[in-house]
Order: sequence, then C-alpha cells, then structure tokens
Amino acid sequence: MNNSKQTFITAFALFSLFFGAGNLILPPYLGYNAGEDWIWVILGFAVSAVVIPILAIYGHARLQGTMLDFASKVSPGFALIFSILVYIISISLPSPRTASVAYEMVVQPYFDISSLWLSLIYFAFVLLFVLNRSKILNFIGRFLTPLIIIILLCIIGIGVFSDVEPMRASIFDNSFTEGILEGYQTFDAIGGVVVGGVLVISLTLQGNYNYDEKRSIIAKAGLIAGLGLLLIYGGLIALGAVNSGTLVVENRTQLLTLLSTETLGEIGNAFLGVLVALACFTTAVGIVTGTADFVKGLVGNSEKAYKIMAVAGCAIGVVVGQFDVHYIINVAVPALMFIYPITIVLIFLNTLPKKYSSKLVFRAVTIVTILFSIPDFLPFIASEELITPIKELVPFSKYSLGWVLPASLVMILVNVFQSISTKAISN
Repeated sequence: MNNSKQTFITAFALFSLFFGAGNLILPPYLGYNAGEDWIWVILGFAVSAVVIPILAIYGHARLQGTMLDFASKVSPGFALIFSILVYIISISLPSPRTASVAYEMVVQPYFDISSLWLSLIYFAFVLLFVLNRSKILNFIGRFLTPLIIIILLCIIGIGVFSDVEPMRASIFDNSFTEGILEGYQTFDAIGGVVVGGVLVISLTLQGNYNYDEKRSIIAKAGLIAGLGLLLIYGGLIALGAVNSGTLVVENRTQLLTLLSTETLGEIGNAFLGVLVALACFTTAVGIVTGTADFVKGLVGNSEKAYKIMAVAGCAIGVVVGQFDVHYIINVAVPALMFIYPITIVLIFLNTLPKKYSSKLVFRAVTIVTILFSIPDFLPFIASEELITPIKELVPFSKYSLGWVLPASLVMILVNVFQSISTKAISN
C-alpha cells in the first residue's frame, strides 16, 4: 500500500476514534450558551479538543512508543501511575457516558424502560464484544462514521443557513476559556495519548514502513483528522449559536435532538439516534478493551486478568451509566481539572525538539503543573473560602488555567539554566 493511501486510511481511523457521541452533544450546547460570542468558543474549543489531541498524535509520531513511554522522561513510576489514572478515568466516566447518551437520545423518547435496565443490557453486549473481539466492530466503524458525518453536515448546512432569530448574548464571563474547559469533556487529549500508541503499533505490525515513513504518515493523518474535527465542531457550535434566540432547552442531548428534528424531521432524527447509539457502543467497547489490554500487559499477558478487567469495566459502566449525561459530565470536572493539565504539558513536551525537552525539563514542568492545578480542582472537594485567596494570587486561576503561566516560565527557565550550564562546562 502506498504512503498516500495509508495516510488517508489512518486519518479516517483517527477521526473515527476521536469522534464519539460525547463529541456530538458538547459543541451545540456550547454555541447555544455562547450566542453572539460563538466564534470565541470555537477558538477555545479548538485548542483543547482539536489542536492538543493532534499534537498528541504528532508526539507519538516522533516518539513511536507506548503510552508508558509518553511520560517515562518524568520517571518510570510516574509513567505507570499516570497511565493507570488515565485508564481509571476513561473506564469510569466516558465509557459509562456512552450508555447515558444512548439512553437519552434513542431509548427514553420512544420506550418506557429505566436507565438502569438499559445500562445493564448495553454493557452486557459490550462485554460480549470485548471478550470475543468480533470483527463486526470493524465493519460498523468503517461505515458508521461516514454516515454520521453526512447526516451532521446536512443538519449543519440546513440549520445554519435557515432563517433564524437574532442570537442571544453569551452567558459566559469569558467565552474563550469556557471553550477550552468544555473541550476537556471530549477526553480527546487523553484519547490522543492512548490512540497514538495504538497507531504506532498498528503501522509497525504491518512491517512495511521505516521510522521516517511512519512519522510522516501519522503526522499528516493527524492534520487531516484535525481539520475534519474542526469543521464538524465549528459547524455544530455555530448551529447551536444561531438557534440560541429561538430554542429553550435544559441540557445537551435535548438540544441536539431538537436541532436534528427541526432540520431533518422525525425520521432523520431517529436515524441519527440509531447511528449515535452505535457510535456510543463502539466507543465503550474500545475503552473497555484498551483498559483490559493495559491490565493484561501489566501482569504478564494474562488472559484471566484481561477477562476480569473486562467484567469490572462493564460493571462500572452499569453503575455509572444509569445516571443522566449532565450528571456524569459534572462529576467528571474535578478529575479532568487534575489529569488534563498534566496530559497537556506531557503532550507539548513530547512535541518539542529533544534539546528543549530533557528529563529535567519534563520533571520540573510536570511538578509545577501538578502544584498549580490543585486550586483548579480543589474547589469541587473543598471549601470555596479556602481556595479563593489562592486563586486570586495565581494569574489565570479564576479561569481554571492557573497552571499555564508557571509551567511555561519553568520550562523556559530550566532550558536557559541548562544552556548556560552546558556553555560553562564546554568553556
């Protein structure tokens, strides 16, 4: 297979892996709440939900290792803890959320069945596929994403260019930073760290490409997939914004359902719901399988460990998946406020030239990021009075981005120190 064809195949696979049901419901509601400031939330959302995940892919293209290798410059122990935390969060929040999205969009409007029963049935099938690794998933994935894209482009095109009322004013204090923080909920930066390693292994197993060819394929595929994500996200945000003056909704899934019904009618909306349910399902299978594979690798490739983790992952899915989407998103916030800054700096450092990303730089920047991200997630578990004085002292902390400036300064200062030390030694 020539490199150009492989690049497009890889780009399509990347888009499919990144674009799950959660990515569908977040952008329209963000645009709906931003109203006239929709351009600013697109820019913010693009930073955390497009640019950073694609940088993660580029980092893997350079590194060409596993997820453990991505954080190994800090220390092997830290890399292990970071990887475990990422998988725990993935199997506890985005995986169960797929069942909740499927319930609210596909089941609840048409059938009288409780969310608990749906969650039980849903994850029973997930477990069946995870244990059998059926090829049906590949078949679904190959045709599912194009159908969802076609339907979404129809919804966006019809909705954006229809006659609508003036947009409402933004409800956000800072629409740009709200876009960044909402992009955390896609989990795509975490997905980029995990998926990048999978792509490297997949291309290596084919045995047809050397290091430079794999690097070129993955980097170009990441750029193509990123442009596709930006197009869809931007369209969905704009669609939510142009309808903000007419629609009154309470949650994300309700808005997406209303938008699809108004543009494509009940039949189109039902069809979208089925496709979304399938997208949810494949995402859940991918997360549970990936987590089980990770645990299996930790304990000497034990099939028993794989099966135990698969059952445990699905059990967690049943428990958490019965709650509504809005609740799961809110529960995810403190976990994301902790793990996302660490993930972002690791992604950025892995894309830098080696002379600017030594082990000392990795360690110093990671430690500072952890320390300065504490005020961002602590308000969710501690008293606001305790945290407010700290947040007032740290720049950008009121926007939950207090770690950005300290991490940037430390990276620069450590590199300057190393450069001066190297010159002094050489002289």
